[in-house]
Amino acid sequence: MSSVHNVFHVSALRRYIANPSHVLRPVQLEPDLTYEETPEKILAKENRKLRNRTIPMIKIQWTNHSEREATWEVEFDMQESYPDFFK
Repeated sequence: MSSVHNVFHVSALRRYIANPSHVLRPVQLEPDLTYEETPEKILAKENRKLRNRTIPMIKIQWTNHSEREATWEVEFDMQESYPDFFK
C-alpha cells in the first residue's frame, strides 16, 4: 500500500442527478434533541420457522424512514409495545 497515493482526483467526480426521493422530511425534535420512532404502516406479514416453532413476523415502516428502511419485527412484541397501532 505504500505505492498507492492518497490523492482524490477530480476526474472521479460525477454530476449529481436530482431525485425527489432524496428530499428529507422535517423531523419533530424534542427539547432534548431526540425524536420518537413509531410504526407508520405494516408492509408485509410472514411466518418464520424456528426449529419447531412458527413465529409471526411483520415488516414495519417507521416514521421518518422510507420503505427501503423497513424492518422485520415479531408481531407479538409489536402488539405489546404499540397496542394503539393494531386497533
